[in-house]
Amino acid sequence: MDVVYTVISAILLFWHAVWHSVLGTAGALGTSWSWVLGIVFLVLTVRMALFPLVTRQIKSQRAIQRLQPRMKELREKHRGDPETMQAELVKLYQTEKVSPFAAFLPMLVQMPILIGLLHVLRHLRPEITSESSRTLYGWTLTQFDSAVHAELFGAPIVAGFNSTADLTVKLVAGVLIVVMAATTYLTNRQMIRRTGPAQDQQGRLVQRLMLYGFPLSLLISGVFFPIGVVLYWLVQNVFAIGQQAWILRKYPPPVVSSEPPPAPVRRTVAAPKVGAKPDRRRQRSVRSGR
Repeated sequence: MDVVYTVISAILLFWHAVWHSVLGTAGALGTSWSWVLGIVFLVLTVRMALFPLVTRQIKSQRAIQRLQPRMKELREKHRGDPETMQAELVKLYQTEKVSPFAAFLPMLVQMPILIGLLHVLRHLRPEITSESSRTLYGWTLTQFDSAVHAELFGAPIVAGFNSTADLTVKLVAGVLIVVMAATTYLTNRQMIRRTGPAQDQQGRLVQRLMLYGFPLSLLISGVFFPIGVVLYWLVQNVFAIGQQAWILRKYPPPVVSSEPPPAPVRRTVAAPKVGAKPDRRRQRSVRSGR
Protein backbone atom coordinates (compact mmCIF):
# COMPACT_ATOMS: atom_id res chain seq x y z
CA MET A 1 0.00 0.00 0.00
CA ASP A 2 3.00 2.33 0.24
CA VAL A 3 2.70 2.95 -3.51
CA VAL A 4 -0.94 4.07 -3.04
CA TYR A 5 0.02 6.35 -0.14
CA THR A 6 2.82 7.90 -2.21
CA VAL A 7 0.55 8.49 -5.24
CA ILE A 8 -2.21 10.03 -3.11
CA SER A 9 0.35 12.27 -1.40
CA ALA A 10 1.83 13.32 -4.75
CA ILE A 11 -1.56 14.36 -6.15
CA LEU A 12 -2.54 16.18 -2.96
CA LEU A 13 0.79 17.99 -2.75
CA PHE A 14 0.64 18.94 -6.43
CA TRP A 15 -2.76 20.63 -6.10
CA HIS A 16 -1.76 22.25 -2.81
CA ALA A 17 1.28 23.74 -4.55
CA VAL A 18 -0.90 24.99 -7.43
CA TRP A 19 -3.41 26.70 -5.14
CA HIS A 20 -0.71 27.98 -2.81
CA SER A 21 0.91 29.72 -5.79
CA VAL A 22 -2.46 31.30 -6.65
CA LEU A 23 -3.82 32.12 -3.19
CA GLY A 24 -0.71 32.20 -1.06
CA THR A 25 -1.47 31.77 2.63
CA ALA A 26 -5.05 33.03 2.34
CA GLY A 27 -7.07 31.93 5.36
CA ALA A 28 -10.48 33.55 4.96
CA LEU A 29 -13.28 32.08 7.10
CA GLY A 30 -10.71 30.26 9.21
CA THR A 31 -9.88 27.97 6.29
CA SER A 32 -6.53 27.00 4.79
CA TRP A 33 -7.84 27.17 1.23
CA SER A 34 -4.75 25.79 -0.49
CA TRP A 35 -5.11 22.52 1.46
CA VAL A 36 -8.91 22.37 1.26
CA LEU A 37 -8.85 22.99 -2.50
CA GLY A 38 -6.04 20.46 -2.75
CA ILE A 39 -8.41 17.80 -1.35
CA VAL A 40 -11.23 18.98 -3.63
CA PHE A 41 -9.06 18.74 -6.72
CA LEU A 42 -7.72 15.39 -5.57
CA VAL A 43 -11.35 14.21 -5.85
CA LEU A 44 -11.73 15.76 -9.30
CA THR A 45 -8.49 14.18 -10.49
CA VAL A 46 -9.57 10.73 -9.33
CA ARG A 47 -13.08 11.05 -10.76
CA MET A 48 -11.84 12.24 -14.14
CA ALA A 49 -9.29 9.41 -14.25
CA LEU A 50 -12.11 6.93 -13.53
CA PHE A 51 -14.49 8.41 -16.10
CA PRO A 52 -13.67 5.82 -18.83
CA LEU A 53 -14.36 3.03 -16.32
CA VAL A 54 -17.65 4.69 -15.33
CA THR A 55 -18.70 4.92 -18.98
CA ARG A 56 -17.87 1.25 -19.46
CA GLN A 57 -19.82 0.45 -16.30
CA ILE A 58 -22.92 2.23 -17.62
CA LYS A 59 -22.76 0.50 -21.00
CA SER A 60 -22.45 -2.86 -19.25
CA GLN A 61 -25.41 -2.09 -16.98
CA ARG A 62 -27.56 -1.05 -19.93
CA ALA A 63 -26.65 -4.22 -21.82
CA ILE A 64 -27.56 -6.38 -18.81
CA GLN A 65 -30.88 -4.53 -18.47
CA ARG A 66 -31.71 -5.28 -22.10
CA LEU A 67 -30.90 -8.95 -21.49
CA GLN A 68 -33.19 -9.23 -18.45
CA PRO A 69 -36.07 -10.98 -20.32
CA ARG A 70 -33.68 -13.59 -21.78
CA MET A 71 -31.99 -14.08 -18.40
CA LYS A 72 -35.37 -14.58 -16.75
CA GLU A 73 -36.28 -17.11 -19.42
CA LEU A 74 -33.07 -19.08 -18.78
CA ARG A 75 -33.67 -19.07 -15.01
CA GLU A 76 -37.19 -20.37 -15.51
CA LYS A 77 -36.04 -22.98 -18.01
CA HIS A 78 -33.26 -24.35 -15.78
CA ARG A 79 -34.86 -23.73 -12.39
CA GLY A 80 -33.92 -27.19 -11.07
CA ASP A 81 -30.43 -27.26 -12.63
CA PRO A 82 -28.33 -24.37 -11.27
CA GLU A 83 -25.11 -25.55 -12.97
CA THR A 84 -26.69 -25.57 -16.41
CA MET A 85 -28.41 -22.24 -15.71
CA GLN A 86 -25.08 -20.64 -14.72
CA ALA A 87 -23.36 -22.07 -17.79
CA GLU A 88 -26.10 -20.71 -20.04
CA LEU A 89 -25.89 -17.28 -18.39
CA VAL A 90 -22.12 -17.19 -18.91
CA LYS A 91 -22.62 -18.21 -22.52
CA LEU A 92 -25.19 -15.43 -22.95
CA TYR A 93 -22.76 -12.87 -21.46
CA GLN A 94 -20.00 -14.04 -23.79
CA THR A 95 -22.26 -13.97 -26.85
CA GLU A 96 -23.49 -10.45 -26.09
CA LYS A 97 -19.99 -9.32 -24.92
CA VAL A 98 -21.29 -8.21 -21.53
CA SER A 99 -19.35 -8.32 -18.26
CA PRO A 100 -21.49 -8.43 -15.08
CA PHE A 101 -18.40 -7.40 -13.07
CA ALA A 102 -17.81 -4.11 -14.93
CA ALA A 103 -20.26 -2.36 -12.58
CA PHE A 104 -17.89 -2.91 -9.63
CA LEU A 105 -14.67 -1.63 -11.25
CA PRO A 106 -14.98 2.07 -10.27
CA MET A 107 -15.86 1.12 -6.69
CA LEU A 108 -12.93 -1.33 -6.45
CA VAL A 109 -10.52 1.33 -7.72
CA GLN A 110 -11.85 4.07 -5.41
CA MET A 111 -11.60 2.05 -2.19
CA PRO A 112 -7.75 1.93 -2.11
CA ILE A 113 -7.73 5.68 -2.82
CA LEU A 114 -10.06 6.41 0.10
CA ILE A 115 -8.05 4.11 2.38
CA GLY A 116 -4.85 5.79 1.19
CA LEU A 117 -6.16 9.28 1.94
CA LEU A 118 -7.41 8.12 5.35
CA HIS A 119 -3.95 6.75 6.15
CA VAL A 120 -2.13 9.87 4.90
CA LEU A 121 -4.33 12.25 6.92
CA ARG A 122 -4.09 10.11 10.03
CA HIS A 123 -0.33 10.15 9.62
CA LEU A 124 -0.36 13.96 9.83
CA ARG A 125 -0.21 14.30 13.61
CA PRO A 126 1.57 17.01 15.61
CA GLU A 127 3.02 14.42 18.01
CA ILE A 128 5.08 12.86 15.20
CA THR A 129 8.54 14.35 15.65
CA SER A 130 10.77 11.89 13.81
CA GLU A 131 12.10 13.45 10.61
CA SER A 132 11.99 10.12 8.77
CA SER A 133 8.31 9.70 9.68
CA ARG A 134 7.40 13.28 8.79
CA THR A 135 8.98 12.96 5.35
CA LEU A 136 7.30 9.67 4.39
CA TYR A 137 5.51 9.40 1.03
CA GLY A 138 7.37 12.35 -0.51
CA TRP A 139 6.46 15.03 2.05
CA THR A 140 8.88 17.74 3.15
CA LEU A 141 9.09 18.99 6.72
CA THR A 142 7.54 22.31 5.66
CA GLN A 143 4.62 20.60 3.93
CA PHE A 144 4.07 18.31 6.91
CA ASP A 145 3.93 21.21 9.37
CA SER A 146 1.64 23.22 7.08
CA ALA A 147 -0.81 20.32 6.64
CA VAL A 148 -0.86 19.53 10.37
CA HIS A 149 -2.05 23.07 11.09
CA ALA A 150 -4.41 23.38 8.08
CA GLU A 151 -8.00 24.21 9.06
CA LEU A 152 -11.53 24.16 7.69
CA PHE A 153 -13.72 26.83 9.31
CA GLY A 154 -11.40 26.87 12.31
CA ALA A 155 -11.18 23.08 12.74
CA PRO A 156 -7.98 21.17 11.85
CA ILE A 157 -8.55 18.93 8.83
CA VAL A 158 -6.56 16.15 10.51
CA ALA A 159 -8.90 16.15 13.55
CA GLY A 160 -12.08 14.11 13.85
CA PHE A 161 -15.35 14.33 15.78
CA ASN A 162 -14.20 11.95 18.52
CA SER A 163 -10.52 12.94 18.55
CA THR A 164 -10.94 16.08 20.65
CA ALA A 165 -13.31 17.86 23.00
CA ASP A 166 -12.99 21.10 21.04
CA LEU A 167 -16.49 22.42 20.28
CA THR A 168 -15.49 23.93 16.92
CA VAL A 169 -14.09 20.60 15.70
CA LYS A 170 -17.21 18.74 16.80
CA LEU A 171 -19.50 21.29 15.15
CA VAL A 172 -17.65 21.35 11.81
CA ALA A 173 -17.16 17.57 11.78
CA GLY A 174 -20.77 16.91 12.82
CA VAL A 175 -22.23 19.09 10.05
CA LEU A 176 -19.92 17.54 7.45
CA ILE A 177 -20.83 14.01 8.59
CA VAL A 178 -24.58 14.73 8.30
CA VAL A 179 -24.15 16.29 4.85
CA MET A 180 -21.92 13.37 3.80
CA ALA A 181 -24.59 10.86 4.82
CA ALA A 182 -27.34 12.87 3.08
CA THR A 183 -25.40 13.16 -0.18
CA THR A 184 -24.55 9.44 0.02
CA TYR A 185 -28.29 8.73 0.21
CA LEU A 186 -28.93 10.94 -2.82
CA THR A 187 -26.08 9.31 -4.73
CA ASN A 188 -27.36 5.79 -4.02
CA ARG A 189 -30.92 6.80 -4.94
CA GLN A 190 -29.63 8.10 -8.26
CA MET A 191 -27.65 4.90 -8.76
CA ILE A 192 -30.76 2.77 -8.23
CA ARG A 193 -32.63 4.97 -10.68
CA ARG A 194 -29.75 4.54 -13.11
CA THR A 195 -29.61 0.75 -12.81
CA GLY A 196 -33.35 0.26 -12.41
CA PRO A 197 -35.21 -1.49 -9.57
CA ALA A 198 -34.16 -5.05 -8.83
CA GLN A 199 -36.39 -7.78 -10.20
CA ASP A 200 -35.83 -10.28 -7.38
CA GLN A 201 -36.31 -10.12 -3.62
CA GLN A 202 -32.59 -10.46 -2.82
CA GLY A 203 -31.71 -7.63 -5.21
CA ARG A 204 -34.38 -5.38 -3.69
CA LEU A 205 -32.95 -6.10 -0.23
CA VAL A 206 -29.47 -5.10 -1.39
CA GLN A 207 -30.83 -1.87 -2.89
CA ARG A 208 -32.61 -0.99 0.37
CA LEU A 209 -29.42 -1.62 2.33
CA MET A 210 -27.51 0.67 -0.03
CA LEU A 211 -30.19 3.33 0.10
CA TYR A 212 -30.76 3.43 3.86
CA GLY A 213 -28.20 1.22 5.61
CA PHE A 214 -25.04 2.64 4.05
CA PRO A 215 -25.80 6.33 4.82
CA LEU A 216 -26.78 5.34 8.37
CA SER A 217 -23.49 3.49 8.82
CA LEU A 218 -21.62 6.62 7.69
CA LEU A 219 -23.37 8.66 10.39
CA ILE A 220 -21.86 6.27 12.93
CA SER A 221 -18.44 5.58 11.40
CA GLY A 222 -17.96 9.21 10.30
CA VAL A 223 -17.11 10.24 13.86
CA PHE A 224 -13.84 8.28 13.52
CA PHE A 225 -12.78 9.94 10.23
CA PRO A 226 -10.56 13.02 10.03
CA ILE A 227 -12.36 16.08 8.70
CA GLY A 228 -10.26 15.91 5.52
CA VAL A 229 -11.58 12.40 4.72
CA VAL A 230 -15.17 13.46 5.37
CA LEU A 231 -14.60 16.45 3.08
CA TYR A 232 -13.19 14.12 0.40
CA TRP A 233 -16.24 11.84 0.61
CA LEU A 234 -18.68 14.77 0.56
CA VAL A 235 -17.06 16.37 -2.51
CA GLN A 236 -17.00 12.99 -4.22
CA ASN A 237 -20.74 12.57 -3.60
CA VAL A 238 -21.52 16.03 -5.00
CA PHE A 239 -19.46 15.25 -8.11
CA ALA A 240 -21.15 11.84 -8.44
CA ILE A 241 -24.63 13.41 -8.26
CA GLY A 242 -23.79 15.73 -11.15
CA GLN A 243 -22.09 12.96 -13.09
CA GLN A 244 -25.00 10.56 -12.70
CA ALA A 245 -27.52 13.24 -13.71
CA TRP A 246 -25.55 13.61 -16.96
CA ILE A 247 -25.39 9.82 -17.36
CA LEU A 248 -29.17 9.47 -16.96
CA ARG A 249 -29.66 11.98 -19.78
CA LYS A 250 -26.93 10.51 -21.98
CA TYR A 251 -27.72 6.81 -21.35
CA PRO A 252 -31.36 6.54 -20.20
CA PRO A 253 -32.44 3.15 -18.85
CA PRO A 254 -33.95 0.94 -21.56
CA VAL A 255 -37.65 0.20 -21.39
CA VAL A 256 -37.86 -3.55 -20.96
CA SER A 257 -41.33 -5.08 -20.90
CA SER A 258 -41.80 -8.20 -18.83
CA GLU A 259 -45.18 -9.00 -20.46
CA PRO A 260 -45.27 -11.61 -23.23
CA PRO A 261 -45.94 -10.30 -26.74
CA PRO A 262 -49.60 -10.40 -27.79
CA ALA A 263 -50.73 -13.44 -29.72
CA PRO A 264 -51.18 -12.86 -33.46
CA VAL A 265 -54.74 -12.22 -34.57
CA ARG A 266 -55.96 -14.94 -36.91
CA ARG A 267 -58.42 -13.97 -39.55
CA THR A 268 -61.49 -16.19 -39.91
CA VAL A 269 -63.94 -16.43 -42.74
CA ALA A 270 -67.60 -16.88 -41.87
CA ALA A 271 -69.23 -20.03 -43.24
CA PRO A 272 -71.74 -19.39 -46.06
CA LYS A 273 -75.40 -19.77 -45.33
CA VAL A 274 -77.18 -22.90 -46.45
CA GLY A 275 -78.48 -22.44 -49.94
CA ALA A 276 -76.55 -19.25 -50.52
CA LYS A 277 -74.49 -18.89 -53.66
CA PRO A 278 -70.73 -18.79 -53.07
CA ASP A 279 -69.09 -15.37 -53.34
CA ARG A 280 -66.34 -15.96 -55.89
CA ARG A 281 -64.74 -12.54 -55.36
CA ARG A 282 -64.53 -13.05 -51.59
CA GLN A 283 -62.98 -16.50 -52.00
CA ARG A 284 -60.32 -15.15 -54.37
CA SER A 285 -59.60 -12.34 -51.89
CA VAL A 286 -59.09 -14.77 -49.00
CA ARG A 287 -56.83 -17.05 -51.07
CA SER A 288 -54.64 -14.14 -52.09
CA GLY A 289 -54.31 -13.00 -48.44
CA ARG A 290 -56.11 -9.68 -48.83
